[in-house]
Amino acid sequence: MAMRLAAAAAFASGLPDVVVGTKWGNKTWMVGERGFAWQRPLTKADLVRFGNETPPAGDIFAVRVESLDAKDALLAMGLPGFFTIPHFNGYAAVLIALQAARAKDVRAAITDAWRVMAKLKPSRSAARSRARATRPGSGASRGRAGSSKPSRNRSRTAP
Repeated sequence: MAMRLAAAAAFASGLPDVVVGTKWGNKTWMVGERGFAWQRPLTKADLVRFGNETPPAGDIFAVRVESLDAKDALLAMGLPGFFTIPHFNGYAAVLIALQAARAKDVRAAITDAWRVMAKLKPSRSAARSRARATRPGSGASRGRAGSSKPSRNRSRTAP
């Protein structure tokens, strides 16, 4: 049975320590500030690359995998709805056409992606953010407006 975007989103959001945000303009599910799944609509350039082939219909979900070898193995399984595009060459992630994929396969891929990213050490920016947050007088409003990245300018200016 196919999985709807709302069901995939709810499943990803229900995993431990998950934060939902936006990266590159797409809704992204993160653990330890690292994206493990995201909505990935096909761009005009992606559609052109399909040429005479019919591109997957419906919502597209992208998930991280452990390595390029794991990506190749997953794609070799021929699971319905799982595919890649040239833009993802050399990147450890696969795309899933939710309309064509089986719900159990989508849930397994999301869980595996979460495990891969959860076991990594926190990113440097996350470590810096935590270090600043524990310093006396470190305000949470010191980051750049509209950005999830902390500001590198540590000087304070008068209001």
